[in-house]
Amino acid sequence: MVTVQTPQITDQNKIPLNSDQVLTHTEPSRWIDETSPEAPKAGDAHWQRLYIDRSIERLIQGDLFGQIHVERFLHRLSRRGCRLSTLKINFSAIYLFIAYLKSRQRSLLETTVRADIGAFIEHEQDRGLAATTISTRLRCLYAFLRYLAGNDVVNPDILKKKYRIKLPDTLPRAIDPQDIARLLAVINHIRNRAMVLMLLRTGMRIGELLELKIEDVNVKEKRVEILQARKTRHGRVVYLSEDACSALNMWLKIRDRQKVQLFYAQGRKDMGYEASRMLFKKYLDKAGLSHKGYCLHCLRHTFASELLNAGMRLECVQQLLGHRNIEMTRRYARLTDVTRKEEYFRAMAIIEKGQINGHYRIDR
Repeated sequence: MVTVQTPQITDQNKIPLNSDQVLTHTEPSRWIDETSPEAPKAGDAHWQRLYIDRSIERLIQGDLFGQIHVERFLHRLSRRGCRLSTLKINFSAIYLFIAYLKSRQRSLLETTVRADIGAFIEHEQDRGLAATTISTRLRCLYAFLRYLAGNDVVNPDILKKKYRIKLPDTLPRAIDPQDIARLLAVINHIRNRAMVLMLLRTGMRIGELLELKIEDVNVKEKRVEILQARKTRHGRVVYLSEDACSALNMWLKIRDRQKVQLFYAQGRKDMGYEASRMLFKKYLDKAGLSHKGYCLHCLRHTFASELLNAGMRLECVQQLLGHRNIEMTRRYARLTDVTRKEEYFRAMAIIEKGQINGHYRIDR
C-alpha cells in the first residue's frame, strides 16, 4: 500500500488549463476559474468544447502523445454531463501521467503497464503532494485507463490489483461557539452578514449559496430550495433560522430587484468564490481569528456539529447536508458526541474518588 503523509492544501476550483507542473515543462501562466463572474457556466457545452480544444493544443505544444485518446475521453465525459471542473481535474491527471511517461522515454500509451502507475505515484509523492491530491489523480487516471482498456488501447490486466492511497481519517473542523460570536460581531455589512448567517444556519456549500436565485428562497416559509447541489448534483431543501431570516430580510430590502442571483458583487450580476473567500478572510482578521485556520467551509462543519449537539438525529442532518452516504455525516458524530463526553467525566469522577471496587489480575 502506498501512503503519503505530507500535508498540502489545494484549490479544487482552480485547475491549470495547461497542467504541466512536472519535469521540465513550464508552469502555466493562465488559470481558468469557473467560479469567476466573467467565466461561462460549467454546464455550457460550448465552453467545455473550448476547454477540450485548448487541452489538446497543450498536449501538442508539449510534444506529448495520446492526443486522440485524450480528446475522445474528455468528450465522453462531457457527453455524460460531467461538469467543467471534472474535465479539468481529469485532464490535469492525464497530462501529468503522459508527461511522466515521456520522461521515461515512452512514446505510446499502448506500452503502458501496471508498474508505470506505481512509479507515477512515487513520483508525485516525491513532489510532496498531499495524499488526497494523489488519490484524486489516481482515481482520474484509472478512469482514463479503463476507457483505454475498453477500446483495446492498453492491456486490461493493467486494471488488476489497483493501487490504493491510504488517506488520513481527519475530523471536520468546526468553529468554536465563542469564535462564532466574535466573527458575527464584526460583520456589519448587510449583504455579507446575510451570506455568513445563511451558510452557518443552512449548511450550504459556498458554491450552492452563490448559485441561488431569488426565486429559490421562500422567506415566509423559511425555506431554501437547492435545485442541484454543486458537488453531488442532487437537489435538497434547507431551512432558515430566525437570525438568518432577519439578516436576509434586511438584504432583500436593499438589493437590486433587477438582479437574478440572490447575492451579487457590486457592478456585477453575481459573485465569485474568490471574492467570497477574501471577504470571509477580512472578517476573520478583523475578529482576531486569522491564526486559527478557519475557512468558509468551516461554517458548514459548524452547522452540522451544532445540530448534532442539540440532539438532531443523524439521518436528518444527512438530508440537510445533502450527503449521499451517511458515513460522511457520521464523522460529525465523532466530533460532537455529547453523551460520550458526559459518560467519560461521570466515570472519571468515580475513578478519581477511588471508588473503583475489585482487583486487576491476569489469568494464567
